[in-house]
Amino acid sequence: MEDDQGQHPESLLPYDEWTQEALRHVVVRALAHAAEHGLPGDHHFYLTFRTDHPGTAIPARLKVQYPHEMTIVLQHQFRDLTVGEGLISVVLSFGGVSSTLVIPLAAVTGFADPCVQFMLRFQPATETAEPEPEPEAEPEAKTDESEPPATPPQVV
Repeated sequence: MEDDQGQHPESLLPYDEWTQEALRHVVVRALAHAAEHGLPGDHHFYLTFRTDHPGTAIPARLKVQYPHEMTIVLQHQFRDLTVGEGLISVVLSFGGVSSTLVIPLAAVTGFADPCVQFMLRFQPATETAEPEPEPEAEPEAKTDESEPPATPPQVV
């Protein structure tokens, strides 16, 4: 069959949306496993999410510091991790102050487990609360010096 210069016909089925939804379920399963059993060995998670997504609840001081996007690390010092009905909730300490973060699954834009070089990137599932221009690169919250590679998921 001859290649039409790399062009593919437009699908009438939402394969991209279905793929994103299926890959988000991988995040749910990984977080639910960590909530129930803890993190085994050297596994730890980077979770990047839109702080301006509807339903995201973070303390005001963090919202000021991270008005658009934030990355958290779930490794040694997190507690009360719960996953259910499209929401992730976790208690983390920022500057010695415990804070509860509630993150809609639809707000998640990245997930990584650097221990095994596993990473997923997502398009936001819905529009943000206030349409704004793309933010400039901002520092991310980290508790570990390593950072996951910035490559999109590969579906084969």
